[in-house]
Amino acid sequence: MNFFDNLAMGFGVALTPLNLFYAFVGVFLGTVIGVLPGIGPMTGIALLIPITFGLPPTSAIILMAGIYYGAMYGGSTTSILVNAPGESSSVVTCFDGFQMAKKGRAGPALAAAAIGSFIAGTFATLMLMLIGPWIAAFALNFGPPEYFALMFAGLTVVTSLAGRSLVKALLATTIGLAIATIGIDLQSGVPRYTFGNPEMLDGLEFLVVAIGLFAVSEVIVNLSDMRQAVQERLSIKGGLWLNAEDWRRAIPAFTRGTLSGFFVGGIAGAGAAVASFVSYGLEKKMSKYKDELGSGAIEGVAGPEAANNAAAGGAMIHLLCLGIPGSGTTAIMLGALLMLGLQPGPLLFQQNPQFVWGLIASMYVGNVMLLVLNLPLVGMWVKILDIPLYLLIVFIILFSFLGVYTMNNSVQDLWLMVVFGVIGYLLRRFDIPASPIILGMVLGDLMEQAMRQSLMISDGNLGIFVTRPISLTLLLIAVVSITNPYWKHIGRGLRKLLGAA
Repeated sequence: MNFFDNLAMGFGVALTPLNLFYAFVGVFLGTVIGVLPGIGPMTGIALLIPITFGLPPTSAIILMAGIYYGAMYGGSTTSILVNAPGESSSVVTCFDGFQMAKKGRAGPALAAAAIGSFIAGTFATLMLMLIGPWIAAFALNFGPPEYFALMFAGLTVVTSLAGRSLVKALLATTIGLAIATIGIDLQSGVPRYTFGNPEMLDGLEFLVVAIGLFAVSEVIVNLSDMRQAVQERLSIKGGLWLNAEDWRRAIPAFTRGTLSGFFVGGIAGAGAAVASFVSYGLEKKMSKYKDELGSGAIEGVAGPEAANNAAAGGAMIHLLCLGIPGSGTTAIMLGALLMLGLQPGPLLFQQNPQFVWGLIASMYVGNVMLLVLNLPLVGMWVKILDIPLYLLIVFIILFSFLGVYTMNNSVQDLWLMVVFGVIGYLLRRFDIPASPIILGMVLGDLMEQAMRQSLMISDGNLGIFVTRPISLTLLLIAVVSITNPYWKHIGRGLRKLLGAA
């Protein structure tokens, strides 16, 4: 099938009443999750995975993708009007968005965020459609050594960008890899780390760990500090559209944010939060009005909001084409798809074209839905902040326990979920990122299988990983990404030595 036939097939899937419904539910829930401070797309998707049980895989991924990029949209509303980012990628929007609102320009700020998100989301979807099949076709040449190197590189790149401390991020990744070893060894049949408990022979359920680390830990964090700060909420004055001067200044920022965000999210796999900070730094260097940034410049809203949505779409390339999560959120989505019996990766475009192209088409539809939802209903989204914290906590607890228990009807899973909730709380208190744990858990089994297959091919010779060009290149990328934070220190030390000499 050619490109246009595939796209027509995708819209045929996406425009069915059932999938249109799930696209709408996804973007609606995603916007709500983005508006509510502290939840974020990772927690939201983990919490709502049980909803996908029993759904066709295409409908499930359409729902999860809608939540993902819907949360990117929703976070900007509270950043601008309340100075409270709904999730991490909207932190940068507070810098100028809230200042614009204080000057009575909340309408243009909200419009710039919505338009930038729409442009960037559409561009990222277009790029996924154009280069996704090519990447998948190239990856068909990969053997077990290349797959191991690819997963190792993806793990190190995302880990090196998670949190403020590389050591803490590596610790979290190690915990995730350790969790992945629990259960029966597929090759030898020997139980590992089950402590004689037959319920652990299949390993720990992904949903138990994900909901515990994100949803339950969020409850414990809120319970530990029930005192809420009084938030200054600004009203929307004037129109909700951009004037000619706003358009003239915003269009270059839209362009820079879209391109940089897609590169950071789609190529580097750094996630939407990193992409938004990169975009803001780019505006500080390239904007003609860089001196106004921080005091209410529209570029400070347009660029980062475009960047975080482009990054969210770009991260889907890793997930669909290579089967490697490009961010913590896509790691949760990968785990959910594996639970539904679907393996993302290069063969997906050949074996499940309706799934892939249906998702791509639904992303176009979802972006239009979000544009329509966000501007006219902005007052309603802000009202969501009036929900008392205790009701939100009860809702999260109810969904967490029901979702985990109905999966296997296991009380042990509930206890494990609570244990991981406590672990997630402690990780937050010690500033250790939780997303690398999910990455390590999801990729751990796949990496182990690829490594063992590689060693069987080479009769136990580790040289197979460095004698194949693609594998060697990917391993070098992994080394560069993990040592990058120390280059500056090494460079300073060398300069001091040379200066002393």
